[in-house]
Amino acid sequence: MTKRTQARQIFNAALKAADPKAAVLAHLSADEPLLRRAKRIFLLGAGKASAPMAQAVEKICGRRIAAGCIVVKDGHTAPLRYAEIRESGHPVPDERGVAAAERIAELAREATAEDLVICCISGGASALLPLPAPGVTLAEKQAVTRQLLASGASIHEINAVRKHLSAIKGGQLAQLAAPAPVLTLILSDVIGDDLSTIGSGPTAPDPSTLADVAAIFHRYGIAHPLPSHETPKKLTNVTNRIVGSNAQSIRAAAAKAKELGYKPLILSTTIEGETRDVARMHAAIARECLRSGQPAKPPVCILSGGETTVTLRGSGKGGRNQEFALAAALDLLDEPRILVLSAGTDGTDGPTDAAGAYATAATAKDPRAARAALDANDSYPYLQSTGDLLITGPTRTNVMDVRILLVTK
Repeated sequence: MTKRTQARQIFNAALKAADPKAAVLAHLSADEPLLRRAKRIFLLGAGKASAPMAQAVEKICGRRIAAGCIVVKDGHTAPLRYAEIRESGHPVPDERGVAAAERIAELAREATAEDLVICCISGGASALLPLPAPGVTLAEKQAVTRQLLASGASIHEINAVRKHLSAIKGGQLAQLAAPAPVLTLILSDVIGDDLSTIGSGPTAPDPSTLADVAAIFHRYGIAHPLPSHETPKKLTNVTNRIVGSNAQSIRAAAAKAKELGYKPLILSTTIEGETRDVARMHAAIARECLRSGQPAKPPVCILSGGETTVTLRGSGKGGRNQEFALAAALDLLDEPRILVLSAGTDGTDGPTDAAGAYATAATAKDPRAARAALDANDSYPYLQSTGDLLITGPTRTNVMDVRILLVTK
């Protein structure tokens, strides 16, 4: 079995551990006190994985669901019986998302104290629920989102801004549903599983403030008037529950690596920073394993999770995982015993159809062309030419990225 095949099997194990439907079924049952007390159930949700999550809720609650609306990224649908499903734009919001968010807000307002609102939230919900705050237009939200995505801002910074430009994020969806109780099932795609950041926390109290937004605008040179409203800092009608995370996927990947004969070495599930710098750090650790046997002797599988950022310097096509693979390849030019796989668990890496990419010494066999592609943020066509892209199609889950480095003797 080739190292590439083994890396793909390890990645598939990580995906299986993040299966949204199974995750919900493991954390919700018909005996749930909130479910037993509810007169009616409203099923709401947003995110790349929200459709299979909603399928699990429908399996448990069935006809008790009075109405529902789930909004997903284009191509991430799944059949639902009791809730309508809509598609909208991601990562830049569009008018379809506004219409879906308005419908979700309408259903939340309809719930009473005798009912229960169940929300399914996963990564992508921020862009998929673009209900602008009073005085803010969708065009303004789109422009700010594009600037933040290109600036290298962290997901925490981006979502702090999104919450304050929204009428539904930052705990405001739960506020709309009050006094109805809200049970939110969450598939985490952020470092540290911060409830207020996942999907911009539509049912979580928001610790970020208008002053934080002003500082972010200043830091990245964004010229936009400050929003005029503050988000709720305390909510009493919500139960938020994490049902899946990157850490679970990395543990499953480690178990598969061990089964394949590798010693698993988990660096962290909270890796962030500039993508190409993080790639060089990973390559250095793999080299050290070969040179000194530290921190582990080969055969070893180095694993990490999290979400890095890319500061755009060019106008090419690619994504953070493809940049990771290409940057690592340039550091591994003379080392054929190491294979790298970096991929997004959602099956999407930037505005491309690739989940990520593989990398070996052979990937950068033309170092000048590889460096030029990296400098232009044009990793996709380069990796396509070398046959190193990983294309999975929509996985209907999202727990950030998984990085796998196989180091053999």
